[in-house]
Amino acid sequence: MQEENVSVTAFLVQGFSAMSIAFLTSLTGFIYAWPSYTMEMFRSNATVLSEPMTMTDVSLLGSLTNVGGLLATPFCGYAMDKFGRKYTAMLFGMPCMITWAIIAVSKSVNVILFAVALAGLSAGGQAVSSVYISEISQDSIRGALTSTTVSGYFLGLLFSYVLGGYLPYHYVIYTHLLFCVLYVLMVGVLKESPVYLMMRGKEEEAKESLAFYRRVDKNSKAIEVALKKIKLQIDPRIAMIQEGDDVEVTKELLENPPPVEVKESAWKFLIKSESSKRALVTVIIIMGSVILMGSIVLQVYAEPLFKEAVPTMDPNTCCVLLAVVYLIASIICAFTIDRFGRKPLMVITAAASGFFNILLGTQLHLRWAPHWFTAVVIYAYSLVYNLGVAIVPFVLTAEVFLPEVRGIGNSFSMACMWVMNFVTLIIFNPLVEACGLGPTFYVFSVVCFLTAIYSQFCLPETKGLSADEIQILFVKKRKTRNEVKA
Repeated sequence: MQEENVSVTAFLVQGFSAMSIAFLTSLTGFIYAWPSYTMEMFRSNATVLSEPMTMTDVSLLGSLTNVGGLLATPFCGYAMDKFGRKYTAMLFGMPCMITWAIIAVSKSVNVILFAVALAGLSAGGQAVSSVYISEISQDSIRGALTSTTVSGYFLGLLFSYVLGGYLPYHYVIYTHLLFCVLYVLMVGVLKESPVYLMMRGKEEEAKESLAFYRRVDKNSKAIEVALKKIKLQIDPRIAMIQEGDDVEVTKELLENPPPVEVKESAWKFLIKSESSKRALVTVIIIMGSVILMGSIVLQVYAEPLFKEAVPTMDPNTCCVLLAVVYLIASIICAFTIDRFGRKPLMVITAAASGFFNILLGTQLHLRWAPHWFTAVVIYAYSLVYNLGVAIVPFVLTAEVFLPEVRGIGNSFSMACMWVMNFVTLIIFNPLVEACGLGPTFYVFSVVCFLTAIYSQFCLPETKGLSADEIQILFVKKRKTRNEVKA
């Protein structure tokens, strides 16, 4: 398949737009990092709160965001289809603004916990970031730009860790609040997704949107071709593709897209479309298994973990370095995901993550090497994890679904992420008390190896393919493509 050319100006506009949209995940990174460097102060007698937090309060502080995210996720899919990608992205920035405003003026433990749960409503809107970015990006750079949603999250972690180490408590909160306002303003100047506009029958506005993001005249040949591709994506006949259909028959079926007329509900479309159902199952399995690999534990409990594992180093410095590793790895992934593909990155990095989980588990369990080696293994695990498995699931959720079910498909996959996040975080402390910190990472390693096996045999490669081409991968046997080439 010949890849479309992307001009320098189009790349810059799409790149800036993607980073602006992905900044919503940075706001999520703020709220995930914040408990790491505040929980010790909250538990002490020197707390700024009205009373010290209990162990239960601390567990809730690190996990309630996931409850808010889970509650908001179903609404995110509805909002994307009802209000559009742009206004939904702006809407989901509001809960974070309210959260930091509440935290700034409150000293009540219960109110702080409520505010953290409220921030989860913004976190639950992350699905719109992936969808919005994927729909404004050209196919040849879609993977790289969509991966900025994960890079944005790590940037938020890094920024918050740095603030927590060098600024007073209230200065950190005010800075977080300021950036929430900045996010809403940045998204406000962008154009709506051309795919969403076409789904609503607004062809002229879709042309203007495409012209804005691709930096060409709206009446040019490039815009005409792009519109045809969008019409092909939202052709309801794609849902009729079944396993066993010949590739050439499928191509002929979709060759002349009819006028756009989207009446059917997303749920009915999902039930009818074999490719969408199989794509959903694949994404949920990948998303759930990636969360169970244990990285979320390092993110939320980074400072106390480093204090336990590497007592000779300053915990906050360790956290800052960890966030730097996350960010560097995600940037490398952004440059490689469209070159090497989604599947190879999943298989290799999942297996490598399993290896480092075993290494970390044995070190924490048996203490067979110096303390500094523990830090090296944690950083190595974080590096390989974020080179692939941390990012690929979010790229997949943005590209494997047809526009008609993109909102509901992303809602299901994000709901799976929040459930697994909450379960992992809420059972982590009891599991450590029962089995020990080291053996807990043995469990994570098993999940890593199982994910690598599943990715090798069940995950199709979607690199550089348009939405309609991807559907065929979920209903055709792998050998079909080779037979057609022959």
